[in-house]
Amino acid sequence: MVSDLPADISRMTLPDLSSAIRARTLSCAEAMQAFLARIDRLNPAVNAIVSRRDPDACLAAARAADAALARGEWHGILHGLPQAPKDLADTTDLPSTSGFRPLAGCLPPHDAIIVERARKAGAILIGKTNTPEFGLGSHSYNRLFGITGNAFDPALSAGGSSGGAAVALALDMLPGADGSDMMGSLRNPAGWNNVFGLRPSFGRVPAGPMKELFYAQLGTEGPMGRTVRELALLLSVQAGYDRRVPLSLSDPADAFAAPLDSDVSGCRIGWLGDFDGYLATDPGVLDLCRSALKTFETLGCIVEDARPEFSLEQLWQCWITLRAFLVSGNLRVHYDNPAYRAEMKPEALWEVEQGLKLSATAVYAATQTRSAWYRALHALFARYDVLVLPSAQVFPFDKTLTWPKTVGGRTMDTYHRWMEVVIGPTLAGVPALCVPAGFGAAGLPLGLQIIGPAHADLAVLRIGHAYEQACGHGERRPEPRRNSAS
Repeated sequence: MVSDLPADISRMTLPDLSSAIRARTLSCAEAMQAFLARIDRLNPAVNAIVSRRDPDACLAAARAADAALARGEWHGILHGLPQAPKDLADTTDLPSTSGFRPLAGCLPPHDAIIVERARKAGAILIGKTNTPEFGLGSHSYNRLFGITGNAFDPALSAGGSSGGAAVALALDMLPGADGSDMMGSLRNPAGWNNVFGLRPSFGRVPAGPMKELFYAQLGTEGPMGRTVRELALLLSVQAGYDRRVPLSLSDPADAFAAPLDSDVSGCRIGWLGDFDGYLATDPGVLDLCRSALKTFETLGCIVEDARPEFSLEQLWQCWITLRAFLVSGNLRVHYDNPAYRAEMKPEALWEVEQGLKLSATAVYAATQTRSAWYRALHALFARYDVLVLPSAQVFPFDKTLTWPKTVGGRTMDTYHRWMEVVIGPTLAGVPALCVPAGFGAAGLPLGLQIIGPAHADLAVLRIGHAYEQACGHGERRPEPRRNSAS
């Protein structure tokens, strides 16, 4: 095992780490030693990083990165720094399992594009971050690796599906992370672990390579960080057109590496809350978020209640139709294998079987509803610069539960209804940034979604950066725990 080094190396921000390594005031080997030692110490309590690479191999790669710097070669902002892609992203040299037991040890023939780009920017892969089976459900547990515990209380859920990534960041086991988001997977775990997660505009970060290129428009990959600045730097690595992904955006990615400071006074903010009581929320969620809104007012922003002219129940029916259509298509290959089907969790089986019942007419009707929802949001953005929602309807729950069966006294009719608050930005394909909202009465964190118009990712990041500087919630770090994970 590696020797321990001062903890302040792993607490350094990504920009400071990258600058110190480029200036050779900190070696890649020293940084790697610090992060590996912190993982050794803290990961057993939370189970955030899985499929770990041999530490000696990681250190050898870090020394090779130092040798490259000595030759005048600097590969990018992640040069020599450890990264652990989410276990939904393909990696040729680390198992890519999607948290599914029959895929243990699977080594795909190619890297995901987001992994390719991280390697090109100099990242050294040290493992993967844990996720729910197939990324389904906002609670990171599976029968292959187990449960990921919350950074602030390992007995509670970390959220998901980028739960391992969020916890690794919150405990400074990684200097930055990637994730993916279909139903809040970059947003809820960020909120529940007091870090930042950006679901970018659809197409901003090209996904794949995938077999299906045109219809899978609900999920996207994106960055997670301990600050908004870290998010933006990671997005500058991840974003940009790729010819293998025809719907990817061609805007220059280096715009996200520029300073984010801006005057947000006069910014018009629409507070969506619980949509006039439509969403079930647990006590304290809305009060905490309303309190966080005061930070925007101190910045000179104008905060008002906002309401979309749309049936939210119709939007939910649209969601479960399109989600089942896409998940069923993706998982059908496993479902059709009896041995694999026997290993699939009930929620995965339900999604596939819902999809098998769908007609082409039902799917097309759902796409029309989705289009109408985009127009309704577009009308709101004519009045507001950004919209704001809670990142979740509940605080972190007992990690031994599969999912909350009741929220705010209401019964949840599906395994994902308790996360309905996140579907609006997903269906519209617009950017949504999760920022810390603070801590509830029980000392548990929650987040706010800052939602912008299509392709306004940079504007959303600037508003989020101003909020971060003013509120200071993100500076609160969890107390590391050394107990073993369940």
